[in-house]
Amino acid sequence: MTRAGTTSTADAQMTRLCAELEGLTAACLAAEDVYAPVLAQVHATHRAGARNLVHYVAFRRRDLCRLQVDLAHLGLSSLGRAEAHVLDTLGAVIGVLRCLNGVADAGPASSVRVRAPDLARHATRLLGPMGPDRATRVMVTLPSEAADDPTLVDDLVRAGMDVARINCAHDTPDAWQRMATHVRVAATDHGRTCQIAMDLGGPKLRTGPLPPGPPVVRVAPRRDARGVAVTAARVWLHEGAATDSSPEGATTIPVVPATALRHCREGDQIELLDARGARRRLLITEVRPSGGGVLAETFKTTYFETGLSLDIPRAGGITAAIGELPLTETALVLHRGDHLVVTRSQETATTDAGALRVSCSLPEVLDHAEVGHRVWFDDGKIGGRIVGVTPDELTVQIDDARPGGSRLRGEKGINLPDTELPIPALTSQDIADLAIAVTLADIIDVSFVRTPADVEQIQHHLALLHSQHLGIVLKIETVAGFEQLPEILLTAMRSERVGIMIARGDLAVETGYERMAEVQEEIMWLCEAARIPVIWATQVLDQLARTGRPSRAEVTDAARAARAECIMLNKGPHIVTAISTLLDIDHRMRSHQHKKQSLLRRLRAWDPDPARLPG
Repeated sequence: MTRAGTTSTADAQMTRLCAELEGLTAACLAAEDVYAPVLAQVHATHRAGARNLVHYVAFRRRDLCRLQVDLAHLGLSSLGRAEAHVLDTLGAVIGVLRCLNGVADAGPASSVRVRAPDLARHATRLLGPMGPDRATRVMVTLPSEAADDPTLVDDLVRAGMDVARINCAHDTPDAWQRMATHVRVAATDHGRTCQIAMDLGGPKLRTGPLPPGPPVVRVAPRRDARGVAVTAARVWLHEGAATDSSPEGATTIPVVPATALRHCREGDQIELLDARGARRRLLITEVRPSGGGVLAETFKTTYFETGLSLDIPRAGGITAAIGELPLTETALVLHRGDHLVVTRSQETATTDAGALRVSCSLPEVLDHAEVGHRVWFDDGKIGGRIVGVTPDELTVQIDDARPGGSRLRGEKGINLPDTELPIPALTSQDIADLAIAVTLADIIDVSFVRTPADVEQIQHHLALLHSQHLGIVLKIETVAGFEQLPEILLTAMRSERVGIMIARGDLAVETGYERMAEVQEEIMWLCEAARIPVIWATQVLDQLARTGRPSRAEVTDAARAARAECIMLNKGPHIVTAISTLLDIDHRMRSHQHKKQSLLRRLRAWDPDPARLPG
């Protein structure tokens, strides 16, 4: 082909690409016209972001992969970072194509110029200011101990907690008040801000109660790899009611009557037949007269049960026995192929003619579930599908369980990803909790948001409480919430302070773990287009917070999470270490990545070593 022919082909390609981009621009502007009534209701501070969100949704309704390849071959932007400013990106590329094609008017095709997004401003308004040299904020779920331990809260604030999350599904209003007070005091003492987010429980679907098991406590020695007992089991036998003086590592067992232990001595042996009828001896190793008990050891596994007789030397003829022990928690053991009946009745779980039965906390779901719908229990640990529906029962065939069977306990979550549940995001309990939360919080977290109507509900109740100034964080944890996210965002943007939490626990169960990585990315992109801050939640550095040692996978997850405006950590004994580690990861990643954009800071890892240079 001649040079003139090559030039003609290139000109034709640029003309085609320009036409495609102009078509995309027209689609964006047409969508803005369609959504004009909705955009008019958006708060003034979100108008530009709402328009850009509408443009982005229209922009992503087409497959742009081939267009991206063609633009990249010309050395132009491949539109992969258009989220924050869709029309400006399209206009800039069109302008360059026109210039390369010799068109006199090389300006953007559209006269609409959207101001550069100020996502950081919206994040600061909702979540508070961010510390220096940081790319994200840290939210921490406060444990129950925070109500009575101001030092713990002070440690969290000092370590870098920016938002304290109080879960209204746990503890009491008095405890919430004490937690909030400790946060305010600690923030003042350290000269920084720390927002308080009150998390409403929402309509969580759970299994009903199971019948309690017998009052039995098992103690066992520690054994080596061969099964030989190497460390004795320690038992604290005390007089009657529970005591705070129990030695560390000892299992507490009450003994009645209270006088039965008062004349024991070190070296004495207590004999009993345990709950299985096995003869056991306990060697007394320590006597604490002032503590009202004795410490004993055994190298045999022993099952203690309320009422078991004890042969105690020096008891003076008194008949001693084990006192009241707590009832044990039971579980239904489910295998693949089993049928589990979920009932409307709030009766406890039973086994009836071979069918396992359990109630549920929201019996109205039975009105909407259908045969073939999927059901997941206990955060996706057990799965099945509905094979039978009656007005009062669902029959679920278990398809996903461990080879040896999975244990399902009471108060465990139930997810029905295929079932449309017309249940509002705010329960009557949430509305009652909200009246207290508005007196303590800076932010209200709303669980299980599915529709724009759920957003309108929280906005309405905040208005009734004269608390429209509070921030609203909408937790996306269902398929319905994800699929309606553009409309949910546009409704939320009627309020000044709004954000989205990617609640990855329930969301992963609902969407399927295989799709979770894709879904969380799409939520991030959509929120960036809307210029709405994102909180990345669920199991971030969870193993580190619980055990003090992170897994490799969760460190990588934390690095990806640093693209969000805030990251939520859950409670755990090593939570302060988890905060420090997260901030260290954030500090390292902030110079490598911003949202989807890779930042090319100077790399020193491969600088040449003069000693190894040739010659």
